[in-house]
Amino acid sequence: MTIAAVPARPVPVPTKLAYGFGSIAYGIKDNGFATFLLVYYNQVIGLSAGAVGLAIMIALVLDAFIDPIIGQLSDQTRTKWGRRHPWLYASALPIAVFWLLLWHPPEASETVQFFYLIGTAILVRSAVSCYEVPSIAIAPELSTDYHERTSVLGYRYMFGWAGGLTMLALAYVVFLSPSADYPVGLLNKDGYQQYALVGSVAMFVAIIVSAASTHKRIAALTHPPRERVSVLNMLRAMAATLRNRSFAILMATGFFAYTLQGIVFALTTYLYGYIWGFPQSYFLAFSLSLMVGVLIAYTLARLLTRRFGKPGGAARAVILSTAIGSTPYWLRLADLFPANDSPAMLPLLMVFVIASTAFSVAAAITGASMMADVVEDSQSHTGRRSEGLFFAGAFFMQKCTSGIGIFATGIILSIAAFPDAAVPGQVAEATLDRLALTYASCVVLFGIVTAFLYTRFPFGQAEHDARLDALAAIPEGGLAAAPGAAAAIAEKRAE
Repeated sequence: MTIAAVPARPVPVPTKLAYGFGSIAYGIKDNGFATFLLVYYNQVIGLSAGAVGLAIMIALVLDAFIDPIIGQLSDQTRTKWGRRHPWLYASALPIAVFWLLLWHPPEASETVQFFYLIGTAILVRSAVSCYEVPSIAIAPELSTDYHERTSVLGYRYMFGWAGGLTMLALAYVVFLSPSADYPVGLLNKDGYQQYALVGSVAMFVAIIVSAASTHKRIAALTHPPRERVSVLNMLRAMAATLRNRSFAILMATGFFAYTLQGIVFALTTYLYGYIWGFPQSYFLAFSLSLMVGVLIAYTLARLLTRRFGKPGGAARAVILSTAIGSTPYWLRLADLFPANDSPAMLPLLMVFVIASTAFSVAAAITGASMMADVVEDSQSHTGRRSEGLFFAGAFFMQKCTSGIGIFATGIILSIAAFPDAAVPGQVAEATLDRLALTYASCVVLFGIVTAFLYTRFPFGQAEHDARLDALAAIPEGGLAAAPGAAAAIAEKRAE
């Protein structure tokens, strides 16, 4: 059985704000995992960088298998509060509790702490999945318009980044600021625990406020007919849905994009604290620069997709982000970038950070919007709207590759012979050069592959609009097959 597509209508700004606000929770979690978790367990708790990277990778890979199940169960949920909102409300408290536990490891042997990290990381990410997968699956239900989806998901990305960057700024300026007891603020154990408490409260509030504020939209969301749910039926539906070619291309693209993101985020403290010699006060400027880039990205994504379409816009954004983001490191290796003690170093580096971030986030927004369009592509073949399953698949890939990225970071630090409990300004220049060279090379390699894969995405606006027209002609509860959709799309391609 199938259902007609939701209308291609504009989404009111208050709805976009309320919907996007909830992603603050994901932003805090993601930034914490990517930026501080490796440093905390390595430099403060005392686990080796390789052990921490391995623990996080194991946790993320194991946890990632939960996402498709959550997505499918979310798609099959039928309550008076719709398919998604029961999951949103139920996830808030577990997320807050598990986040606190993650940053309070017991004083025990390295083996115990290693397995504690794996266990609490799985709990945090699984709980966040119970919120994030159903929440982001609402986006295709708010509007089917090709460009409006980019706008809706742009709000989500802006709030997600805002949450993560706000916590990043608070960490560097407040929680991890240098003191008499901790001249190197990044080694302040109490500061990390304050960071965890504030983050826990913020995540809980963001989820509840967003869910409650969008509650009135439940009646306007998609309400498919009930299906007989069994393990076998669920597995069959998942297999049929995930064979979609467009989805497979986005998964391959995301593999390279998110592996690189995992490396970039996990190396942030090492790159800016050690290679560029940032004093603690500079990290506020860094956080603000990232936020400026994110704000630019919202407009940039809309401009690029309207000018070049989503696949072309995303590919161009990745290439530009790659070129801009790696340039300071190549210049530094060639002794052409201002020295760390030069007044020109910080403002020039922040220009590169803003521009690189803007194009990188614009590509991510566009990629998420493309995933939303896959929903109708699949619906025209399977007769089912599987928003939760598709976005769960994306999270599955993202978690696996982020774990690989963090694991790779541990290897990179080991290859560079980066010392434990290192003091900024006292690391050998040869070590820093090896770190810079490896990082810049990874950025270029992964960026080129990601951009190429974006260009392989098989449809654009013409095919999407034709598909909507064909689906709109199918009555509610019509046949699962939608032969008119395929014919209409082929006609559009011919034009």
